[in-house]
Amino acid sequence: MKIGLFYATDTGNTRTVAKMIKQQLAEAEVKLYNVTKAGAEDLESCDALIFGTPTLGDGELPETLEAFLPTLEGANLGGKPVALFGLGDQVNYPKEFVDALGILYRKLKKLGAESNGFWPLDGYQFEKSRAVVNGKFVGLVIDQDNQEELTEGRVSAWVEQVKPVLLGAAAMAG
Repeated sequence: MKIGLFYATDTGNTRTVAKMIKQQLAEAEVKLYNVTKAGAEDLESCDALIFGTPTLGDGELPETLEAFLPTLEGANLGGKPVALFGLGDQVNYPKEFVDALGILYRKLKKLGAESNGFWPLDGYQFEKSRAVVNGKFVGLVIDQDNQEELTEGRVSAWVEQVKPVLLGAAAMAG
C-alpha cells in the first residue's frame, strides 16, 4: 500500500509542493522520489503515482524529467491511478503556462496511465496552456511566483479530490 510521489525540481518549489501533498496524505504511505534518483522499480513498487513538474523556459520539461522519460517508458504503469501537479508562472509565461504538465500528461496517457485530479481554470489568468484538456487543467496547477498565498488551499482541495482514487488503489493492492 504505497503512493509514489515523483517530482522534478529546478528551484525547489516543486519539492516544497510535493512535501505539502505528502503531509495532506498523512494516512497513506507516501514516498517522495526526486526523478534524478528514481528507477523503474520505484515506479512499479507503488500502487498509485503522483507526478509533479515545473515548467521551464518556453514551456519545456526540466532536463531531469526529460532524462527520466525512458525510465518511465520502461515501467509498467498500466492500470495504476496517476495524479499530476505542475508549477508555472502565469504572469511572465502566459502563452506557455504549465506546458510541462500537459507534456507529461500526454506521455503518461500514451503509457496507459489513468489520470485523475483534473483541476478548474478558475483563478488563473493566462493566454495558452498545453495542460488544458476539455476545459480543465490535467492536474493541480500552482503558481508559487504570483499566487503563493493560494498554494496551501489549492493543495488541500486537490488532495481531497484525488485521495479516494489514490487511497482506494493503495488499499486494494495492500
